[in-house]
Amino acid sequence: MNPGESDSRKLLGRLKATLAKDSAGQERLDRITTIIADSMGLEVCSIYLFRDAETLELSATEGLNPEAVHKTRMRVGEGLVGRIARTKRPINTADAPAEKGFRYMAETGEEVFSSFLGVPIQRLGEALGVLVVQSKEARAFSEDEIYGMEVVAMVIAEMTELGAFVGEGAALAALHQRPATFKGGIGQEGSAMGHVWLHEPRVVVTNPIADDPAEELKKLEAAIESLRVSVDELLATADGADKEQMQVLEAYRMFANSRGWRRRMEEDISRGLSAAAAVEKEQTAARARMSQVPDPYLRERLHDLNDLSNRLLRILTGQGKETGAEMPEDPILVAANIGPGELLEYGRKLRGVVLEEGSVASHAAIVARAWAIPLIVHAGPITTEALNGDLILVDGEHGVVHLRPEDAVVDSFRDKMAMEAAQQERYVSLRDKPAESDDGVRVRLTMNAGLMADLPSLESSGAEGVGLFRTELQFLTQSRVPRRGELAQLYSRVLDRAGDKQVVFRTLDIGSDKVLPYMKPQDEPNPALGWRAIRVGLDKPGVMRMQLQALIRAAAGRQLTVMFPFIAQLQEFQDARELLIGEIERERRVGHILPTEIKIGAMLETPSLAFSPAQFYKDADFISIGGNDLKQFFFAADRENERVRRRYDTLNVSFLNLIEMITRRCAEAGTPLSFCGEDAGRPIEAVTFAALGLRTLSMRPASIGPVKHLIRRTNLAELRKVIDTARGSGAQSVRPAVIEYLYKPHPPVA
Repeated sequence: MNPGESDSRKLLGRLKATLAKDSAGQERLDRITTIIADSMGLEVCSIYLFRDAETLELSATEGLNPEAVHKTRMRVGEGLVGRIARTKRPINTADAPAEKGFRYMAETGEEVFSSFLGVPIQRLGEALGVLVVQSKEARAFSEDEIYGMEVVAMVIAEMTELGAFVGEGAALAALHQRPATFKGGIGQEGSAMGHVWLHEPRVVVTNPIADDPAEELKKLEAAIESLRVSVDELLATADGADKEQMQVLEAYRMFANSRGWRRRMEEDISRGLSAAAAVEKEQTAARARMSQVPDPYLRERLHDLNDLSNRLLRILTGQGKETGAEMPEDPILVAANIGPGELLEYGRKLRGVVLEEGSVASHAAIVARAWAIPLIVHAGPITTEALNGDLILVDGEHGVVHLRPEDAVVDSFRDKMAMEAAQQERYVSLRDKPAESDDGVRVRLTMNAGLMADLPSLESSGAEGVGLFRTELQFLTQSRVPRRGELAQLYSRVLDRAGDKQVVFRTLDIGSDKVLPYMKPQDEPNPALGWRAIRVGLDKPGVMRMQLQALIRAAAGRQLTVMFPFIAQLQEFQDARELLIGEIERERRVGHILPTEIKIGAMLETPSLAFSPAQFYKDADFISIGGNDLKQFFFAADRENERVRRRYDTLNVSFLNLIEMITRRCAEAGTPLSFCGEDAGRPIEAVTFAALGLRTLSMRPASIGPVKHLIRRTNLAELRKVIDTARGSGAQSVRPAVIEYLYKPHPPVA
């Protein structure tokens, strides 16, 4: 045992004795700073803890002015302490005042202290505060001292999590009891009130300090061996897995057998941490590095290490998914991330979903839209704050999540939901009425779907058909390629449920963010512009032929409507069309019953297709504008990037000019045209499209009522004049003029 390990264990032993005493939270914090300063032979030790998401507060100190406690505050990134909180990295300097970004805080009396060492107090990548030591002697601290401080900071983080500093005279309010608000991206609109159900209940390390290091080393060794066995068993039973899955499992095995990974945890235990705390310290370091690494491959490997640490932690603590907690009657799922298969296992009982990661176009978002439940993505770090059963409000209109909200917020949210419910009741009365404008123009409103469970909405929403049936969900939620017979049965049930209403089946749209579990992801710098959708289908036609055969057999004796996604040029549509016609002929030769009528269309999602030869508009039986992709490519604004995606308005004059040109070309060719995408379900956008000549809109079922309501009270001819006047005025967007016309009293437009 080296001197550093001995000193660290003695220090942790003193801390454990202090924490075991029945005392107030502030008293414990004060005592900790005194013990650390005394053990390290230094004049100053201070603990800064987060007061809120952006503000650090001096919560305890030995050596600085005690009057500054709970008065000295700084923002994240401000001064050396704020920089440590932001970067989650130590700062070690012999001359703190000369360090870039140093902030002098006169009230603390720290101007006489030259040396500075600060380390983050963090848990699983979440910064809780900063631990600082200082001295008058100008010297840099050794690697051994830095390591020892990080071990101590880990213990403080764990004890903060356990509420050790809460009580009379506490420096902290109780964790997991305070209201918390998280801002994220909107994956699916809507409002929901319910109680938290954690997809991965978090592990709590109840004793971070080792009583017997030798015993803790044995526990770690046994847990690692158990982990190795489980990974080996996964590999042994993965004979049917593809190369990519095998690579992931091999990476797991590599980490499970990594001497460096194990050596770091053994070092932490030798310095006084328990086995579980040592694993969590390594996991915390991996998660902190993940947020700093720009390289996707390295970030993925760190994610593997984080996941493996989590598995090891569950083995050590026995805290698995089955905690005995009962799912609430109104569950809102909270998770770091989740795949479509796991989400579908919960069924439609969920009121909403909140993810720390995810994206607005993720598999989870597709399922959430199908279920018409709100989804918020990038709402971190909610999994470290939420507990099962916590009251939670999800505002999918503004991308805000309220956890354990105060009564005033709950009352306001209830009023908001009551107003939304009253509006929906009003829309129910319109269910069987046509979407006919005030001046007699009929607009056909259809719904988007992707699951059998969506089909009851055909009747309840008043949709006139399914304008888009996403067939990829059946591929995304399975660990293998679905069989042709399975798909044929599913598509047949969809047609049965739709009755005499049309269903537009979009062929497999994979790639970009939609990667099949059994498909090797392509290493592409920009997947949204890469090998996806029809490009995959034409390059690897085996799966596409199988799917087309399933569709033909499902439609036996009925109309079949097929749409190919992401067509960028005429030749791609012609090749796909020929592939379908070839499969029809093949089915005829083997004696299968054919559809009575076949309509073959394309999704127009790329600007290039809008300018394609007139032959495309003549060859296509119908065209559907895929608004989500078309808009991001038109404005060169990634819809996954919050900084730019909201910058460009759908009612921008340039974009509307493109929509109008497509509408005109379809009219000249006599080709039916529809608009499918999020904007079709937004009433103002929808009524604007209708005024420009679009006569079919496809949207989520919940949007049909609001869109129909606005169309029925709008004179589309008058609105068209308003739009043309706004375009002629040089305005960038027609939105202000459209809103003024729709919602303010006005005389008829001349």
